[in-house]
Amino acid sequence: MFILSSSPLTTTFFTSTTTATTTPKARVSFSFSVRFCTRRQPFPSLFHSFKASATAEMLQDKESSSSSSPAPPPAATTSSGDTSKDSRTFLNATTEQELLAGITKEREAGRLPSSVASGMEELADEIVLSNMAIAFDRMFYDVEDPFVFEPFHEALREPFDYYMFGQNYIRPLVDYRNSYVGNISLFYEMEEKLQQGHNIVLMSNHQTEADPAIIALLLEATNPRIAENMTYVAGDRVLIDPLCKPFSIGRNLICVYSKKHLTDIPELVEMKRKANTRSLKEMALRLRGGSQLIWIAPSGGRDRPYPHTEDWYPAPFDTSSVDNMRRLVEHSGTPGHIYPMALLCHNIMPPPPQVEKEIGEKRVISFHGVGLSVSPGISFSDIATACENPEEAKDLYTQAVYNVVMEQYNVLKSAIHAKQGLEASTPSVSLSQPWN
Repeated sequence: MFILSSSPLTTTFFTSTTTATTTPKARVSFSFSVRFCTRRQPFPSLFHSFKASATAEMLQDKESSSSSSPAPPPAATTSSGDTSKDSRTFLNATTEQELLAGITKEREAGRLPSSVASGMEELADEIVLSNMAIAFDRMFYDVEDPFVFEPFHEALREPFDYYMFGQNYIRPLVDYRNSYVGNISLFYEMEEKLQQGHNIVLMSNHQTEADPAIIALLLEATNPRIAENMTYVAGDRVLIDPLCKPFSIGRNLICVYSKKHLTDIPELVEMKRKANTRSLKEMALRLRGGSQLIWIAPSGGRDRPYPHTEDWYPAPFDTSSVDNMRRLVEHSGTPGHIYPMALLCHNIMPPPPQVEKEIGEKRVISFHGVGLSVSPGISFSDIATACENPEEAKDLYTQAVYNVVMEQYNVLKSAIHAKQGLEASTPSVSLSQPWN
């Protein structure tokens, strides 16, 4: 999903070669290929120890794993026996991102020489090797025994936990010091409504293949149920690209064919339309049961930078997509709520500049701040009463939802790209870092 390109006969992967840098925005590039033409182990022996330990951990039986966490290492001491205050930066780190952020923090503070910091970052690349080894293993496994997605796919957590695999792959790419969540209180409101049997729909822009992992990572500390139980409306490309499939298997999905690629192969158009009808029926059935949390990108694909300015903004929403989702919620017989959501995470893994028909796009990954924000829902009936005809109401409602997404996106952009941080908050978008 996050490496490079594929074809029916050859899949090209890349192992990281990170260049020493004084900023946390180090891009990762890659440089070797593996052909999936035999059943041999597809990656070099360098990966074996990382893969064996990490894969074994994910394959543990959840019911039998009751071992306690290892004791933290003792604090470093000076020759006089005093605890070193500076050492706490690393001794208190409990995750990979905290460790990487600690390196940047101490280098920027002038306490850690750049040469030493660069060496430490190279050691941290072992995390990348471990993640890549597991990713290669899962991709190769699917090539040998392809997974087929149903119209509704439930995240596969056993015997291999694909959800945690996706989380652990993306986690080291997130700069939590420069990441933010807007209006976190609304997620608590959503949890209460879900417990009451209500349905929740998040209408969002879409930036990268890693969006589901980004959302879950930003919410796992405060709203783990939302992070793990969200259902994503997913286009067919992430269901058939051999580099994407292992990551998609770890998410709850409603599987559809994107409008942008519906006519790529003319002889398959009718089949795709029938498949989409089956998926819509599955979604309607689940909404009638209540307590559903669904994420959808009404633009029909990922955002792209403006060609002339290269600025990133949410792609316009498709009116028919917004209206179809709204009507499914309203006609479910269960109370439902639609929340506009903004995502800013394109720096982590930007898509190609243009939409590509062929499977196997190039992926480039970076360490960067990310953000998400939600706003209260917008009433369709309030808009409809002021309109002369239903079509006008649909268009105005779609534009109203999009405008709120854009407003939130601009706040996140000020916080992350303009380095304003929490001070970028506005009366309608209250930013926080709930993992702190």
